[in-house]
Formats: sequence, structure tokens, C-alpha cells
Amino acid sequence: MGLDVTGTGTGPVTVRRGVPAGAERRAAELYWDAFGRKLGPALNPPGKAVPFIAAHLNADRAVCALLDGQLVGLAGYQHDGRALTGGSACAVLRAYGHVRGLHRILLLALFERHPAPGQLVMDGIAVDPDMRGRGVGSLLIEEVAAVAAEQDCREIRLDVIDTNPRARALYERRGFTAVRTEHTPYLRGLLGFGAVTTMHRPVGTKGVREL
Repeated sequence: MGLDVTGTGTGPVTVRRGVPAGAERRAAELYWDAFGRKLGPALNPPGKAVPFIAAHLNADRAVCALLDGQLVGLAGYQHDGRALTGGSACAVLRAYGHVRGLHRILLLALFERHPAPGQLVMDGIAVDPDMRGRGVGSLLIEEVAAVAAEQDCREIRLDVIDTNPRARALYERRGFTAVRTEHTPYLRGLLGFGAVTTMHRPVGTKGVREL
């Protein structure tokens, strides 16, 4: 699957499933760039967070966008009990120590989302800043939708925070609709957002703009 891109690289953006071997660090950097503000209280400092994410990726739970063989975007998803980002409570304690690790485990638990039967949960999209606005996010969403269809899922679910309206607009263009919003003003000071909206898209539908 490809997307013509001008002005960057020498060829089209291509999509593949799974994080390429050797690209785990790059995947973690993109993920942190996209979600570091949200995950920072649990995983900071970045110098420790990025290696932790890279070491605990489930590479088969991602679809990736490549330009000239370099990773420029990825979307993670959760299915059959496994998500793109892993790391047990014991792994957090080993990386951050028992004193500093305990509250981090509690914070990470706030981000856990479990699929209902027939759902595939998308963990979010991370795209290289230089590639944003070029359709890479749409390409990744449609590949996740293809994975969901192959797994006989009836719908895709994701959560978007209130401080990321650009991501929500993308999801709406690609056929997602909001089903509920959970207001968490008590988390605004700690995590930087005060509401989370859950969005669904039936498997088999596409956004209003075809690729």
C-alpha cells in the first residue's frame, strides 16, 4: 500500500505491518514525541522513557509507514490481550526503582483500555513532524481497519484527549464517531488533560475522504 509524497524523500510512503527489526528505538522516539506529554508523569525523564518503551514494544501490534526505508509513522493497536507498548509492573520497578516506580505503575494503570468482545482498540498514531499533513495518518488508520476486518472485529475503538483536537478531527474524517466523553478535571494538573472521548468506527466503513 503506498501514498505519493512530494518534497520529502525519493519515493512513496509505504505501509507494512509490524515494527521493522532494528527500528524499535525509532518507533519509541516517534511514540514519545506524540504521547510524551500524556505519558510524561509516568515515564519521565525522556532519556529513560524512550529506552523503556523501545525495550518493551510488541512489534507485531503496529502498522508502520516507511519512506525510503525509514520509519516515519506508526499506529499501535490492542487485540487478544496484547498492545504495542508493553512492560510489566516488575519491569517498571526494575527500570525506575521501587521507590519511584510504584506511583508510576499507578499512573500507567490510568491509561489501560481493554477491548470489548468484537473490538480492536487503536492506541493512537505517531507521525514524524516533517510528514504531518501529508496523509500518513489516514493511511495508517486504513491499515489498522484492514487488520480489524481480518480479525473479524465488528468495530475499532480509540480514546482521544481534549487537548488533541487535531487528532480528533482526523479520526472524524476517517469515519469515527464520538460515543461518550469522560471528564476528569482532577487529572488536568497531573496529566495535562481533563477529558477523554471514546470514539468508534464500524469495521468495513471508510472516512469521507478516500485515499
